[in-house]
Amino acid sequence: MTNAQPGCTRRSLLKGLAAGSAVCALGDLAGAAAASAAGRGRLPRSRPEEAGVDPAGILAFVAGVEQKVGGLHSFMLLRHGHVAAEGWWAPYAPERPHMLYSLSKSFTSTAVGMAVSEGLLTVEAPVVSFFPAALPAKIDPNLAAMRVRHLLSMSTGHDKDATSRTNTAADGDWVKAFLSLPVEHPPGSKFVYNSAATYMLSAIVQKLTGVTLLDYLKPRLFAPLGIEKPTWESCPRGINTGGWGLSIKTEDIAKFGQLYLQGGEWNGRRLVPESWVREATSKQVSNGTNPASDWAQGYGYQFWRSRYGAYRGDGAFGQYCVVMPEQDAVLAITSGIGDMQAVLNLAWEHLLPAMAPGTASAGAAPVELKRTLRGLTVPPPAGKPTSPTAARVSGRTYRFEANGERLESAALTFREGRGGRAVATLRGEGGEHRIECAANEWIKGAAPLNDLSNAPVAARGAWADDDTYVMKVCFIETPYVQTITWKFAGDQATVTRKMNVGFGPTERPPLVGRVA
Repeated sequence: MTNAQPGCTRRSLLKGLAAGSAVCALGDLAGAAAASAAGRGRLPRSRPEEAGVDPAGILAFVAGVEQKVGGLHSFMLLRHGHVAAEGWWAPYAPERPHMLYSLSKSFTSTAVGMAVSEGLLTVEAPVVSFFPAALPAKIDPNLAAMRVRHLLSMSTGHDKDATSRTNTAADGDWVKAFLSLPVEHPPGSKFVYNSAATYMLSAIVQKLTGVTLLDYLKPRLFAPLGIEKPTWESCPRGINTGGWGLSIKTEDIAKFGQLYLQGGEWNGRRLVPESWVREATSKQVSNGTNPASDWAQGYGYQFWRSRYGAYRGDGAFGQYCVVMPEQDAVLAITSGIGDMQAVLNLAWEHLLPAMAPGTASAGAAPVELKRTLRGLTVPPPAGKPTSPTAARVSGRTYRFEANGERLESAALTFREGRGGRAVATLRGEGGEHRIECAANEWIKGAAPLNDLSNAPVAARGAWADDDTYVMKVCFIETPYVQTITWKFAGDQATVTRKMNVGFGPTERPPLVGRVA
């Protein structure tokens, strides 16, 4: 699969110039002991070889993702409930939450399972029964036949993804918009990846409980797992989006996977019914026939079936929670990549053999793995810290003609004696924003992202040649990394911007500015 999550809702990525598209326990350690430590905040750690994981295999996996997809943002491998290896590509860091996109769906499914166990609903309940005031005047037989289980299994009967037709409702009533859409096929007859279906699950939970999906899960899931400060985006009517929008840390993803691996028990307490874990992660509907694709092994209740007996939740641009029951392992990943199948291929190629009995190696691999994991970084711009051009252009304001970005002017100011530091100042309808970067380190700051005026960023910059300055801006709680290139010639500057990933075009038209 070369494009992440075909049904993911398209979001406005950035505003202004920023617009655009290590480790594991011995094999006899009980899962309950791991859960006890995790309930206090952190999962237990031990060396990979102690858990029967070959460090050389982990090294090969890391090398593979760097070579084939340009690296990740983070990964954490659990074995027998302990962390066997972990790494973050600077400037991404363990304490930072990360946007999950459709990996959020698996958490929504969990909430529905909890509500079922509390007797609030059944998976056979008609969808129309929850929203009588939002129903169309005439209810189509297929809509009337749609059950909660059809929302869960992405088999609502829609001919195509209903998300864009749902979340663009002029009055902000997404529930009414969803229920007004034609249902072309009998529910259960066809798999169509459909984030709007997951939104409806969120709406049902909120209708039944009187609280948002996030608030419902806080005491039941997040608090017991030690997941702190989760956030979830909402629709205009205050309903959590369900199918996307959750942000938590990498270790939190790993805890969630471990909970499912343990059949829904955590620290001696039943959080999710074992029957729901089994049902949600089993094949409920067929979604393809390609034996080489992890997107064609069947779909459960907001979980994908995978090859090699595994299952997972995942989200656009490489957010994964992979549960491997046969290996008693969990793999959590955040990233900003376009080819999601490539990452899973590398996991199967290198991590599965590394966990086979009797394969843990000695020698230099453990030391090399430790060194490698400590040195991971997003590739910075290639080039030199200074240029003769810097003095000529530093501090000059370049004004742009009217443009679709609504950017009025930009300036690049270089600071002498500060390790090649530069400050980009961007002015437009959204006000003035400054992004600071350096040649030899990531400089933290903030920049506009979606509806956030100050999303956390970290930036680096370098001169690719005497007249070309390149900035790399990582939005460190999201998949997005933007490259901004300034080309100076005479009294003008040409600014181009390219995003690493996106649901549409990732490169914006160049803006040509002249000295004010």
